[in-house]
Amino acid sequence: MPLPDEFIYQLKTANPIESTVGRYTNTLRRGRDYIALCPFHSEKTPSFHIYTETQSFYCFGCGAGGDVITFIKRIENLNYIEAVKLLAQWGGLEVPDRQQNDRTSELRKRILEINRETANYYYRQLVSGNDKSGLEYFVKRRLRPETIKKYGLGYAPESWDGLSRHLRSLGYTKEEMIAANVQTVSRDGKKIFDTFRKRVIFPIIDIRGNVIAFGGRALDDSIPKYLNTGDTPVFKKSRNLFSLNFAKNAPVKQLILAEGYMDVISINQAGFENVVATLGTALTSEQAKLMKQYADEVIISYDSDAAGQTATHRAINLLSEAGLDTKIIKMHDAKDPDEYIKKFGPKRFEMLLSDSEGAINFELKKCENGLDLDTETDKVTYLKRTVKVLSEITNKLERDVYISKISKLADISPDILRAQINDEIRFTAKQNRKKQWQAIKSKPYFRDPVIPEAAEHPREVKAEEEILAYLFRFPEHTSKTLERLLPEYFVTDLYKRVYELFCQKMKEGIPFSISIFGENFTDAEMGKITGIEAKKKNIILTEKNLDDCIKVLADNHDRPQKITTDDDLLNIIQAKRKKIRQ
Repeated sequence: MPLPDEFIYQLKTANPIESTVGRYTNTLRRGRDYIALCPFHSEKTPSFHIYTETQSFYCFGCGAGGDVITFIKRIENLNYIEAVKLLAQWGGLEVPDRQQNDRTSELRKRILEINRETANYYYRQLVSGNDKSGLEYFVKRRLRPETIKKYGLGYAPESWDGLSRHLRSLGYTKEEMIAANVQTVSRDGKKIFDTFRKRVIFPIIDIRGNVIAFGGRALDDSIPKYLNTGDTPVFKKSRNLFSLNFAKNAPVKQLILAEGYMDVISINQAGFENVVATLGTALTSEQAKLMKQYADEVIISYDSDAAGQTATHRAINLLSEAGLDTKIIKMHDAKDPDEYIKKFGPKRFEMLLSDSEGAINFELKKCENGLDLDTETDKVTYLKRTVKVLSEITNKLERDVYISKISKLADISPDILRAQINDEIRFTAKQNRKKQWQAIKSKPYFRDPVIPEAAEHPREVKAEEEILAYLFRFPEHTSKTLERLLPEYFVTDLYKRVYELFCQKMKEGIPFSISIFGENFTDAEMGKITGIEAKKKNIILTEKNLDDCIKVLADNHDRPQKITTDDDLLNIIQAKRKKIRQ
């Protein structure tokens, strides 16, 4: 059974969308509404709109939209009922009992239980199992017992099914273990075995304290050296950060971004709680946005090798796009933070953090590599490199500060340097437009996965959207519209379902809000539905608009259908018979 509409109303009242979104991203008031940088895609100009009157949101950049429940579903990676429960907890409400068993919610619950039991199993194997190689590894890496316990570190023995047998004894099924990715099916589908074997284990814990995944480092020559849980119903590696459950409580609005599990643990053990790492992948825009929720500044502490420097350059761009100030540690005589702390101690590492330089200075310093600036040829090469770096600074004031600095260093006119940078900006923009156009041209046929009918019926789809926009604004006209417009007149499956549910709710006397669709439509579909209202917000809709749009759908419905197969002919005959009976 669906949740009572009265409860959903109370839930939304207790969690205004403007304050709920404000928990995750900075919002700026615009009249009665708000705008923000979208938390679901990278952007530099706010296209995310929060509408206080309808308690909905819509992003004109990526098409995300919905109500406060949809927002929490997406931002926290939850299903509908879990999002409702979280909002109810924040609002001090009790969720009514539901007779209907939510299978997805039940599976997530079982996977979280499996993960907790698995973490306990690996921890026991580490501290009291027969194979001591895992414990020896951590002792060798100078981890203290309290650190091992704090992070719940563990060890997966060499056995192919030790964990599986333990979990089966607790009542968990093979299907549940595979869904949790603690068991793996062989490529030929004939064998099932424990995912982690002969590896030290790093449990990955979310900000609510749930064990959501695992990372494992091989202690032999197994490939890959590091193995991570794949995406599951409770875990998306691109949306989580290792040790954020500790870092979020740090007293400073600053995060240290390290490269691996051991770097994070060593830095944390040295007394720096505000350290995190990505999960076996390069930094993603989603992770950058997640960091923005807890910090204003990020200090990148990647390895000093070539791969680490490449990752640093990529991270600088993503963190900047997320609105974070970025600094980079200048690390000498050690390949990574773990080694640096072991060699020089926490105090020296703290000095290293204090001496970290801004991202732009870091990039400009790299421009000097291998060059002798006393020679004219190398000076030209240096200036070409700096033009590339400075052209990526979007803030004109900040860019001018660095132009002044480089022009003095290279003894060149700031105007000449500025002109070169502007040329580079225009050239890059032109190249990006060209690439986008090439990408569009290379696609033989674009089909909107949410509204696949749009490509063949653009006029009808536009009419359907205007009809729905009109009814959303004037729900009192629903009965009169339904007499003239049957659901089968709609050409799109999505808008037909929206129309049917809307009419049903209005017949029941339920006040209209976007939330009436939440439990019955996907996040992508909610984006389309919210977009209908958002895009027509400042447009005058009249009864004549409604009449014209109904006529478009009626004419299309009555238009003779193309007959290309026997099935087409049969469908037409059946439709005619149905119409006669009516």
